Order: sequence, then C-alpha cells, then structure tokens
Amino acid sequence: MPTVDVVDLQKRKVGTVDLPQEVFGCEPRAALVHEAVVMQRACERQGTASTLRRGEVSGSGKKPWKQKHTGRARAGSLRSPVWRHGGTVFGPKPRSYAYTMPKKKYRAALQGALSGKLTDNKLIVVSDLSLDQPKTKILAKALAQFSGGDHALVIAGDGQTGVLQAAKNLEGVKVVSPDRLNVYDIVRAQVVVIPERELGRVKEVWS
Repeated sequence: MPTVDVVDLQKRKVGTVDLPQEVFGCEPRAALVHEAVVMQRACERQGTASTLRRGEVSGSGKKPWKQKHTGRARAGSLRSPVWRHGGTVFGPKPRSYAYTMPKKKYRAALQGALSGKLTDNKLIVVSDLSLDQPKTKILAKALAQFSGGDHALVIAGDGQTGVLQAAKNLEGVKVVSPDRLNVYDIVRAQVVVIPERELGRVKEVWS
C-alpha cells in the first residue's frame, strides 16, 4: 500500500497517509492511457464541418444541352460534381465523433494515470484546502508551493465551492470533483493536488 506525506498549504509535512492500493498502486499501462485520452479528445470534437452536396448547391436542374449531335460531352446538370461550382462528393457533414470504451478499461486507465503521477512524485496530498475567502490570489499563492508546470489539477468535492470560485481566473488550474475525474486532465496536469478528505471518495468511485 503506497504511503505519502501529508502537507499543509505551506508545503510543511504534517503527517502521512496510506493511499488505496487498488487506485494508486497499479502498474501504469501507456497503451491503455493513450486509448482513453484519444477517446476523450474525440468526444470533444465539435464536428461542425459542412459542405454542399449536388442537391444543395445553387443552379438549375435543367439539362444544359441535348444528349446527342452537339459535339460536346454528355451533361445532365449544372450542379454535377465534375463541374465548377458543382456539388461536393462525399464531403463532410455535421456529425458526432464521440465513441465510448468499456468502463473497466477506462477505470484501469485512470488508475494507471494516478499511479503514474504518484510514481513521478507529482501527486500532492494536502491536509486541508479550504479557503477563508474565495479569492484567486489566495489560491494562487497556495498552489505556487506545489506547481510543477503550466497545469495543475485540484480534486475538490462537496463543500469546496470556495476553491472552485477562486480557481475560475487561474488559467492553468482546473478543479474537478472525485466523480468527475478523467484521464486526460490527469495526464495533462504537471501536478495533482488532492485534499486528504477526498481520498475516501476517490477510492469509492474509482476502485
């Protein structure tokens, strides 16, 4: 069972805690994590690209000239795809790129991503993350103690609305609840910050 230090907002050690083995002690599987990230990114695609088919472009449906004895190639419509200003063949239309992967595979990918952050010492367990005032400056100063790059992921559940409000103006900080954890956010973050009180909920949802 992995054991990590619990720190306060000044990054001073205040104790230790045992992390759930089934969530934070798994073997990271790069292929599985990659599959989950690709799936998430595909689900975020808007799919708004659109082209006009031959039945949608402007132009008459009349036959331009008679079939025979003109010396010209046969033509049945001004809107033919082979003509200038004609329709597009098999062009894109608005659609959804979303798909799903089996829940067990996604759970295994998320467990592997969290375990990888722990192995890389990028998982910070804090004793308490509640703020006296929901101010961006206060949260930014606290997270500056742990930040390891451009992006930080904060796991905060019910009763942490102050943290959510304070993080709205921090471009590189994302706050999610334990049940909304996802592989892409974990992989993207340089550091994952989780209050000690949320460990039980993370285990409950993702073990």
